[in-house]
Amino acid sequence: MATIYLSNKELLREIHKSKNTFCSYTAPEDSDYDLILPSLEKINVRTLKQAREARADRLSALLKEKDKKSEPVNPKTITNQDIVIRITTFEHIPLAPGRKKSPKFNADHYAKLNFPPFQHYRIDAEGKPFCVGKSHWKGAIDKGHFCIDKGHITDTLARMFMKLCERYSMRSNWRGYTYVDEMRSQALLQLTMIGLQFDESKSQNPFAYYTAAITNSFTRVLNIEKRNQNIRDDILELNNMTPSLTRQMQNYD
Repeated sequence: MATIYLSNKELLREIHKSKNTFCSYTAPEDSDYDLILPSLEKINVRTLKQAREARADRLSALLKEKDKKSEPVNPKTITNQDIVIRITTFEHIPLAPGRKKSPKFNADHYAKLNFPPFQHYRIDAEGKPFCVGKSHWKGAIDKGHFCIDKGHITDTLARMFMKLCERYSMRSNWRGYTYVDEMRSQALLQLTMIGLQFDESKSQNPFAYYTAAITNSFTRVLNIEKRNQNIRDDILELNNMTPSLTRQMQNYD
């Protein structure tokens, strides 16, 4: 088995690969984006410059991985036609009236998704954006159709989830519980459900996002087990039997 890295860089890479399995692009190179914007109206001279600089940084990092002595890419050598911009949009997602009784967010009006939808755009020679990719899509960009279940998370990302849960369960405040295996199982289930919901436009720290989800899962199992233990102890005391050591210590205090 290959070495599993748990850095934000590696997590982001696997999240990106996983999301791409749910997408369709006109060409493979259109899957890598240089900037995320909330709408097409935000494409202007300033954001195009940011995208060129971001692309130069990304290409420089890739070259450095292959050769540490490589020279960084100059942003001035990159044109607007080279960059790819990700636009967060529900434009290609079908409406789902009644999915939620009291919709609070824009996403509540559309079909349920496993991660925020988007489209990828390039800029033509006249400076106009045109679509080159869609999330939750199957087939050609112009003749395809919405599809939610064609993709999957990568094997590497799945192993990362397992490693995160395992390492977190080894912390001193959790490893002593007899039901730590159930905690790990619940946390892993939670990660598989919300793992791709991480939004790269809001944060570049998926490690913190996943750790918070694991913490919530562990705490939920702990609270359930404590509640069950209290019920068992109450029943034992009502029948004049010895309760758990924890209850005995509480009664002693």
